[in-house]
Amino acid sequence: MEAGIIKLNPELLSLLAGGAGAGLQPFAREIFVLNVFVAGTTYCEHIEDVIDQVTPGATLKLRRDPDNEVDEYAIGIFVGTTRIGWVPMKDNLVIARLMDAGKAFTCKVVKATCLGSWWRINVSIYMID
Repeated sequence: MEAGIIKLNPELLSLLAGGAGAGLQPFAREIFVLNVFVAGTTYCEHIEDVIDQVTPGATLKLRRDPDNEVDEYAIGIFVGTTRIGWVPMKDNLVIARLMDAGKAFTCKVVKATCLGSWWRINVSIYMID
């Protein structure tokens, strides 16, 4: 194999751009934004099905919900396809605007504690840049 510059072809560009491939982001880094407790975990009907995946260090997905009737800046926090809660309303405005502008965000579980029937989940939110 030759060492040096790799010639780009349409398939490689598609992979790097997130087309059919995994959406690789060369030189991407996680920038810490804030630490929050997940809001609304008591309203997640199927949290018991996914709570075993909510362990310290686990990566969760953030997804904007601009059509939310309660909060136009709502950001759901997901384990796979299950929404376990929301970024708290008091903390979501700037992140929502950045997401709307195309910035990617993720979050990682810091700690999850069961208090009776309520899950208190602490997460750190990161911007991917």
